[in-house]
This record gives sequence, C-alpha cells and structure tokens, in this order.
Amino acid sequence: QVRLVESGGGSVHPGESLTLTCTTSGGIYRFSAMDWYRQTPGNQRELVARINDGGATNYADFVLGRFTIATDKSKNSFSLQMTNLKPEDSGAYYCHTLRSDAYYWENPDSWGQGTQVTVSS
Repeated sequence: QVRLVESGGGSVHPGESLTLTCTTSGGIYRFSAMDWYRQTPGNQRELVARINDGGATNYADFVLGRFTIATDKSKNSFSLQMTNLKPEDSGAYYCHTLRSDAYYWENPDSWGQGTQVTVSS
C-alpha cells in the first residue's frame, strides 16, 4: 500500500516562498501521475499541479509561473516549490499519486494527510 507523507507547510508572508515535499513509501510502485491539490474551508479539493511519468507537467492557471512541481526518484519523493505566495494560496495541500501498476482489486489512488500553508501579512 502506498503511503504518502507531506512536509514543508507553514506560515509565511506574501511574496515569500515555501517548498512542499511528498515522500512515498510502502513499496516500489509505478505512478502515472503525481499531483498536488489544495483545499480551503467549504470548498472541494482543486488540482494545483501534476507531473506524469513522462515528466510532463500541468499547472492550475492561478499558480502558473509561481509554482513548480518536480520529482526526486532517488528520494522517492516529489515536491512543489511555491514562490511569490499570495494570501489566496492559503489552504491545506494534499499530495496524491495514481498508480499505473495496480491490480484490479487495488485502489490506484493514494492521498497524503495534508499540510497547511498560510500566507498572511
């Protein structure tokens, strides 16, 4: 079973930077996608950034040019570098993986427990 643990959240001022890291464990898996989602109170989780197994990336419009998703296979992790943070970036950030090697009886989706990011002056 894939286990995901996020780290790196915290409180910062507008314009500052944070890097979130999602560390995977529980075995050796193949992922077709690794994502970061964000959720704010009263709202559904929304996709922030995605990287697929080919290295292609996709970003939500509201983070284009400010956030960068990357993988570090040597550390079994992937990260979200966030720069020029804005108050509206605040929320709980969750990492997610989608396995490409799951058997039909296995759930290919895994989620981390979330890490809080607060941007305020």
